[in-house]
Amino acid sequence: MGLYVHIPFCVRKCSYCDFLSFPCGTQGQKRYAEALAGEMKYWKERIHHHNVDTVFIGGGTPSLLSVRDMDVVFQGITDCFFSPALSEFTVECNPGTVTAEKLEAYRKAGVSRISIGMQSASDEELRKLGRIHTLDEFMKCYSMVRDAGFDNVNIDVMSAIPGQTIQSYQDTLRRVVELEPEHISSYSLIIEEGTPFYEQYASQPPVDEETDRRMYERTGEILEAAGYERYEISNYARPGKECLHNLKYWQRGEYLGIGLGASSFMDHYRFRNEEELTEYQSRVFSGEDAVCEVDPLGDADERAEFMYLGLRCMEGISVSGFTLCFGEELMDCFGQEIAFAVEQGLLVYENDRIYLTKRGIDVSNRVFQLFI
Repeated sequence: MGLYVHIPFCVRKCSYCDFLSFPCGTQGQKRYAEALAGEMKYWKERIHHHNVDTVFIGGGTPSLLSVRDMDVVFQGITDCFFSPALSEFTVECNPGTVTAEKLEAYRKAGVSRISIGMQSASDEELRKLGRIHTLDEFMKCYSMVRDAGFDNVNIDVMSAIPGQTIQSYQDTLRRVVELEPEHISSYSLIIEEGTPFYEQYASQPPVDEETDRRMYERTGEILEAAGYERYEISNYARPGKECLHNLKYWQRGEYLGIGLGASSFMDHYRFRNEEELTEYQSRVFSGEDAVCEVDPLGDADERAEFMYLGLRCMEGISVSGFTLCFGEELMDCFGQEIAFAVEQGLLVYENDRIYLTKRGIDVSNRVFQLFI
């Protein structure tokens, strides 16, 4: 299974962010790290038959934690989930919160992959997003990561930012390509309810639909020309450098979420942790689990997930794999929906695989809805 650890803290919440994240003082961070270690111990005693092969520490801004606090988290992972099968260990970092000392501690703990939030190469666009860093600070962060010996690095970029043009977005992509990271994630800005951006842009998105679509097309053109393969709708990698942990989400591999609001998928159940910090810590320190919501998946739910999650990947889904999972023929379950999507030029059915066409990728949410 995969292990996800959520660090909800950040220096300042960005204007577009609807993730479970917020600023917190050093004492609060210390107590939270101890709570994470406690929750890991709780689960160790209950799922010892699972081997962890990927770890992802995300947020928030995990690199905000001090070396001391992160060592508590690392020790909890080692004590409770260490496995010789571990093949990927990622930590998310944001410029302005990274130091050489922290990176050295990550290396010693076995971290093998760093994911850096760049978002844009334009300081003006970064300012509009509410990011705490400049391009220069990002470049210094990236250099520190490489100097620390990390040879598997992801860079996050964003399109459809307020004030962004196709040209400025292309400049960001080309700047990233020059750095030669092993992995690039490119997401279109989504205006989420409850964020400052929602108040500004709910009725009128900052970038029109046609410009947004053109930016998406240029992402593929520029990154693929530079040798990156798109393996998921928003993710590109050098061959063999796909994010193994994130693939679990799309291929329905099992994973355990540790921390505030973290989600899990195990034994045909999806469950989610408490999102209120005081309640979360109180339950963990009392020796209880922190789960607040449990969703048992029925056969129909699992079949639908197999389709709409698997189709996010460019290789699509395996027809024989569906039968192996559910003991039924795929076309007996979704024959009508698949035939319609193929006829509309949205899906290809070729040998054992079904995958999105270029047009299908453009309207992927509409395709996914066919199976829900």
